[in-house]
Amino acid sequence: MGDLETAGPTIRDAGADDLPAIVALLADDPLGAQRESQDDLTPYLAAFERLDRDPNQHLMVAVREGQVVGTLQLTIVPGLSRKGSTRSIIEAVRVRADERGSGLGTRFVEWAVEESRRQGCQLVQLTSDVTRVDAHRFYERLGFVASHVGFKLAL
Repeated sequence: MGDLETAGPTIRDAGADDLPAIVALLADDPLGAQRESQDDLTPYLAAFERLDRDPNQHLMVAVREGQVVGTLQLTIVPGLSRKGSTRSIIEAVRVRADERGSGLGTRFVEWAVEESRRQGCQLVQLTSDVTRVDAHRFYERLGFVASHVGFKLAL
């Protein structure tokens, strides 16, 4: 997918060397602190390798001055519903604490929407934990509509 040079951080494909910084971002909030662990990166490396082999998975990072300051995952999902529409799913959007409020989150999501459009998607969707009220306001400001109820089943 390559790099996107803009006025701020560079948005680029993540590499395995970025994993420690990505995991730190994932763990840096009350929910992530409960489910992520920086102690052993082995499961994250295995997951990265699966993602890296799948052309419909795009794990991205934002880099400023050589440091990862944000991450997100974009998944392209072909389907039959909506007359055979392709959709995308934005997951795991994280911005480093000192970068929050800088506009990076907006740029990241806008990048994901544009990439989805470029890949022929007709719909972009995402989920956000019910407790992330600030994130909900953020996504609504970007034009997303809370149109569905999500369900999970832990296995």
